[in-house]
Amino acid sequence: MLKESIILGIDPGTTVMGFGVIKIANNKMSLLDIGAIKFSPLKNHEQKLKEIFDVMITIIDKHHPDHLAIEAQFFGKNVQSMLKLGRAQGVAIAAALSREIPFTEYAPKKVKMSITGSGNASKEQVAKMLQTLLNTKQLPEPLDATDGLATAVCHHFQGGNKSEGKKYTGWDAFVKQNPKKTK
Repeated sequence: MLKESIILGIDPGTTVMGFGVIKIANNKMSLLDIGAIKFSPLKNHEQKLKEIFDVMITIIDKHHPDHLAIEAQFFGKNVQSMLKLGRAQGVAIAAALSREIPFTEYAPKKVKMSITGSGNASKEQVAKMLQTLLNTKQLPEPLDATDGLATAVCHHFQGGNKSEGKKYTGWDAFVKQNPKKTK
């Protein structure tokens, strides 16, 4: 990783998308931005996907991150929810790739483990640890924002690469490593 870099962390979603932006300078972390974007429940799915893309481009153009760290979707029982979440994640990744920003996916348990030492930590425990790590008085609600921030911090703690999971340098690399996902 560069001596100085900016990492954008995303907790993707079609209802709420959390994000956190950190700057690393001489291995010291500082918080640049954090928030949660709430999407209107009245919009159709296609409109939400476009809005996710537009919001991502706005955040990227504001902070010029060197890397995107994004929480990978987990496998649940509701297939429709998984599909929508996967699309939201894909659109966020596409926005980063459109600005030639590489991305890395992190499993939710990996993020929690990296921040708290326990893969089963609660969102509140993760938020409290982030307050300590970043020396901030209060982190915003909802906890989707701290989830996005935790993903960015996890990426820093992993040194910009990790032994498990997948790292891509661009769309071509993603397609080559995931032929079944792109058909």
